[in-house]
Amino acid sequence: MSDLIKDINLVGEQVDEKSVSCEVKVTENTANEGQRKLYIESYGCQMNFSDSEIVASVMQKNNFGTTSNVEEADLVFLNTCSIREKAEQTVRQRLRVFNRVKKSKPGMIIGVLGCMAERLKTQLLEEEKMVDIVAGPDSYRDLPKLVGDVDEGDKGVNVFLSRDETYADIAPVRLNSNGISAMISIMRGCDNMCSFCVVPFTRGRERSRDPHSIVKEAQELFDQGYKEVTLLGQNVDSYKWSDEENNKARLEKKELKEEDVEIVSFAQLLEMVAGVSPELRIRFSTSHPKDITDDVLYTMKKHENICNFIHLPVQSGNSRVLDIMNRTYDREWYINRIDKIREVFGNDCGISSDMIAGFCTETEEEHQDTLSLMEYVKFDYSYMFFYSERPGTLAEKKFEDDIPLDVKKRRLQEIVTLQRQHSAERNALNVGEVQKVLIDGYSKRSKEHFQGRNSHNKVVVFPKGNAKLGEYATVKIHDCTGGTLLGEIID
Repeated sequence: MSDLIKDINLVGEQVDEKSVSCEVKVTENTANEGQRKLYIESYGCQMNFSDSEIVASVMQKNNFGTTSNVEEADLVFLNTCSIREKAEQTVRQRLRVFNRVKKSKPGMIIGVLGCMAERLKTQLLEEEKMVDIVAGPDSYRDLPKLVGDVDEGDKGVNVFLSRDETYADIAPVRLNSNGISAMISIMRGCDNMCSFCVVPFTRGRERSRDPHSIVKEAQELFDQGYKEVTLLGQNVDSYKWSDEENNKARLEKKELKEEDVEIVSFAQLLEMVAGVSPELRIRFSTSHPKDITDDVLYTMKKHENICNFIHLPVQSGNSRVLDIMNRTYDREWYINRIDKIREVFGNDCGISSDMIAGFCTETEEEHQDTLSLMEYVKFDYSYMFFYSERPGTLAEKKFEDDIPLDVKKRRLQEIVTLQRQHSAERNALNVGEVQKVLIDGYSKRSKEHFQGRNSHNKVVVFPKGNAKLGEYATVKIHDCTGGTLLGEIID
């Protein structure tokens, strides 16, 4: 791969790169002889990475195999994120790089997928002259036709948002898969209208997948040797499914009363997936403080294979700021949910969060409320950002982005510094414990050490001994850093 392609700049709006940088994933080499080659570069959240697996599956059925080398590609897709301005700037930088590659390979097709495509739509075709395809998150079934349009000399555009598309019938191609962990999308879209967020406008209304298709996918993954699945949704706690057509028919025939219509909740879905096998570990993301129920917590407690870890974004520790963020809960509600988690699990549950520094009109005292909430909770880790105004959001329409950049960065640095302290404190609590760890790779520093994650989603590093990738190991923790637990395998 040339120097042109090697340098992918992923530094976000940040003070600490490890805390707030944007993740990227690139397709692996699966193309067979005679296939056109597809290169996908995916940015942002796990939902985007999961969507790229859907895209790869759709294109595979149309004689495309994947490649990790953009210079070999016939078709290049950037699956984009719009959550922060820096993410979009990174994509534009990458498009300029790809344009230089395309000059030496004129037949290459370049497409922009995902949230940025949905937000900017045809504007991308006008501004970035090398873009041939623009496709939103609900139009991936249409990609073969869009590629065909480009082959015929036209541009390909589909940014239609669906009220029912879940891709439930498409078996994802597991990109960058270690054969151990996989993602399962259980729902799409978002009905929360957080004032800082573009997701409701780029991913559409909330809709849930048939639970039976989810369980079937989990069973198939386990049968293939996978040991862990992560259930994904913008807000998994609002998962809700009922067989509408069947219910409607039964209601019309008076075989069913309105009050007896069965609705599968997220807690019930967790129970169903956990029942696939006690050896299949279950994670989920993301939870919303306004929706996470006691039933979910008790279901987690009941099943050992459901990990004791909850990502519960708070965004701010001040009730007024939460109100203008339209988070629909206040500081006291959030603390109530934390208290309930601690009541059910004690210290045996990892909790992580998202936090935004310098949201519109935030005062110094309100920033201090975020720090004091952090002191109360002591998150295991957090994703931390300073506020980045996004066009089209409620905040952009209603509020002035009035916090100076240097103040945002200073407040973010205070949040990052405190979180580092708390991460170290939380990790120190695990020293001396014996933990069950799923081995998912080698340590970044040595092939003589494995790494894996415990139930709390913490990375554990230990000498590999006679253990094997994909196995569970019983590890005694003897030391820690701010971000990692260190241990030894015991019998």
